[in-house]
Amino acid sequence: MKTLVLPPDERALAYAKELIEAGEVVAFHTETVYGLGADARNDEAVRKIFALKGRPTDNPLISHVHSDYDISDLAEVPPYTEALRKAFLPGPLTMVYPSKGKVSPFVSCGLPTISVRVPSSPAAQAFLRAVNVPVAAPSANRSKHVSPVTAQHVLDDFDGDIPLIIDGGPSRGGIESTVLDCTGAVPQILRAGLVTREMIASVVGDCGVYHMRAGEKPKSPGMAYKHYAPGCRTAYFSADALSDAKRCYERERGAGGTPCFLAEHAVCESLAGYAALDLGASPEEMASNLYALLREGERKASLLIAVEPRARGGVMDGVRNRFLRAFGQSEEESGS
Repeated sequence: MKTLVLPPDERALAYAKELIEAGEVVAFHTETVYGLGADARNDEAVRKIFALKGRPTDNPLISHVHSDYDISDLAEVPPYTEALRKAFLPGPLTMVYPSKGKVSPFVSCGLPTISVRVPSSPAAQAFLRAVNVPVAAPSANRSKHVSPVTAQHVLDDFDGDIPLIIDGGPSRGGIESTVLDCTGAVPQILRAGLVTREMIASVVGDCGVYHMRAGEKPKSPGMAYKHYAPGCRTAYFSADALSDAKRCYERERGAGGTPCFLAEHAVCESLAGYAALDLGASPEEMASNLYALLREGERKASLLIAVEPRARGGVMDGVRNRFLRAFGQSEEESGS
């Protein structure tokens, strides 16, 4: 199979519609990361996503729709979510509702819920309007690999395996959408992202954070322990262990390897003479840069050495979640 990479023009959108209607999988741009999408109503098409990614079959998918799609056709919509939709959609917020059973049961992995997202990317909106069906889509990468923020990243993982990538340019948000459980009286964040707990609480008055228990079935994508991982050896150090991180770097270089740091801007300023990838100074910069730098690091380094950012709260909850999981750490192990 030849994988075409096309801009979201009339030709590409017509072809995407044909493919989706035929039960095929199409990769498409969103403002956060690229998605690997198929008709959420089609059992075989949804199963194809899991097979292509090598994704565990207990890890639910998000259904993407355009901004004029009637979400109430898919879900039981609690009244308080109207204010959230007005405040944040289209945008990087996924809301989990009680499902009306209109999509394949494979989308929600047997759960009685449906996760719905309305991306703000013009390319995503054009694609979703063209197909005009709910599109189930995880990130367009092999399972556990770094999420893709360019069409080239998708091609690196799926060249020859999917027919079409709709290229909308780099995904500037950089980390996946916030996933918010709206099945209870008070919404709970299942996966942190660019729409923060504080932002949600300011609209509806309160917002909790869900912590997955051992042995529990995931309620949302991105709750697996090791995720977003680069394809090279890695090491992790807290912000207070920079001296240890430098010794690790020297050992790798002394053994003939090519070590490289991944750290926030303030740390990189103190790493003169060391190879380093600068995450940025602000939470937004770090969110935007993280996946692209993880992909760059796996290309250039034999050992990618992570130094955890110091900042906490807000957008950093999502950044740190991805950062820690990329290097096989948990919040508890990081001392947070």
